[in-house]
Amino acid sequence: MINLIGTYECKADAKGRVLFASALKKQLQPVLNEGFVIKRAVFQPCLELYSMEEWQLIMSKINKLNKFVKKNNDFIRRFTAGVKIVEFDSAGRVLIPKDLADFAGIKKQVVLSSAVNIIEIWDKDNYEKAIDAAALDFAALAEEVMGNTEFDEIS
Repeated sequence: MINLIGTYECKADAKGRVLFASALKKQLQPVLNEGFVIKRAVFQPCLELYSMEEWQLIMSKINKLNKFVKKNNDFIRRFTAGVKIVEFDSAGRVLIPKDLADFAGIKKQVVLSSAVNIIEIWDKDNYEKAIDAAALDFAALAEEVMGNTEFDEIS
């Protein structure tokens, strides 16, 4: 598992290719040759980029769901809607599929934001709006999520 660090601004070209910052590519080096999975985020209007290793971990959990339970089947369908395999090209770019770029509102200015073990891919304006909205109640959220937990108990 990789723990990624950083937020990077970049641009999407006319074909939808995003050039990743070299600092981020260096962090991805151990998994660069495996390929990646890109999908719609569940809670935000952005995309999530998983290394193939991280994707397999998620899929192993999802595979344990009973597919004969309707809500499980609905969840699987929506979670995997629009999922695509992507790779870095020789110039260090990833092609964002048009349907996913449309979902996230990605135009030209892009933010790549590490979210522990995945990368969120945002349209810059949407990212700034989400950060501004979250800033209002982040202290209360941090206290609720982390305040009553011993750090050595988290796993």
